[in-house]
Amino acid sequence: MKAMIVLVAGTSAIHAGDWTDPVEVRHDLKRCVSYRARLKAQFLVIEVTHEPGWHTYAMDNKQRAQQKLAGKRALGIERPTEITLTEGLELAGPWYQSPPKDLSRPELRWFSWGFEGQVLFVARVRRSGTGRARIAIRGQACTEATCKNIDLAISVPLVDPDTDPPDINFETLVQVRQRQ
Repeated sequence: MKAMIVLVAGTSAIHAGDWTDPVEVRHDLKRCVSYRARLKAQFLVIEVTHEPGWHTYAMDNKQRAQQKLAGKRALGIERPTEITLTEGLELAGPWYQSPPKDLSRPELRWFSWGFEGQVLFVARVRRSGTGRARIAIRGQACTEATCKNIDLAISVPLVDPDTDPPDINFETLVQVRQRQ
C-alpha cells in the first residue's frame, strides 16, 4: 500500500548559505529519507539523505528508461524526483544531480535509475522575490518491498546573497537529461 507524506519545513537558518532544517519522509514512524536545502551564491543546493535500504529515483528516470527501451513498451517506470521552484526563485540554468545508480532489471523490461546514501541536486537560480523561497519536491522512496509517495515543501530564507562559491565539486555531478 502506498501512502503519501506531506510536510512543510520552516528553517532556523538566518545566514546566506546555511542549510534549512531537514524535512523527513517517514514510514511506520521510521525515517526513510530526508531533504534539506540552501542557497549558496547563485546556486540552490538540495541534499538528500537516504536511510539504509531506501532509495529514490533520478530526475531524468523517464528519459533514461525511454532511451533504453528504444520504442518498446515498459512494464512501468518509477516516479522520478521532481523539484519545482514555486515562490521566490527561478531557474537560471539546468539541474545537476549526483550520478544515479542503475537499478534496472532488463530481463523484465524494467529500467530505472536512482539514489542511495547521500546525494545532491544543484541548479543555478535567480531570486524573484523577497522573504522566503518555496521549493516543492515530489517523488517516490522505495525499499524492495515498500514505496512511499513524496510530496513535500522546503522553505528557504531569501537573505542577502552569499557571494562565496559553493563548496561543491561540480565534476562529480551529471546534468539532468531534458525531456524529448
